[in-house]
Amino acid sequence: MKQLFAYEEKAGRIELFIRIIYSFIIGIVLMVYGFVAGICMLIQFIVVLILGRRSQGLSDFIQGYLEYYVHILSYTSFMTDERPGILPTSVIIYEEEKL
Repeated sequence: MKQLFAYEEKAGRIELFIRIIYSFIIGIVLMVYGFVAGICMLIQFIVVLILGRRSQGLSDFIQGYLEYYVHILSYTSFMTDERPGILPTSVIIYEEEKL
């Protein structure tokens, strides 16, 4: 399991400039994906309102958007130099309870 927001001291200066263009491309993909996910959330709201249950397909699509957003967040927030893929990939995110 890899921690997404771990501190990394070393940072590449060249990567900083590449990040500007790369983040712009990722932003466009995220914007389109987010728009479609927003429509899915609206449809999911109507489905829950009428049927009293959630649609698995809509939930999976919305979950995919949220996972992609969290996956790219560490790169676009200057936490790491490791570039994520431009297209969404399957990523599983867990929440760990600290005692």
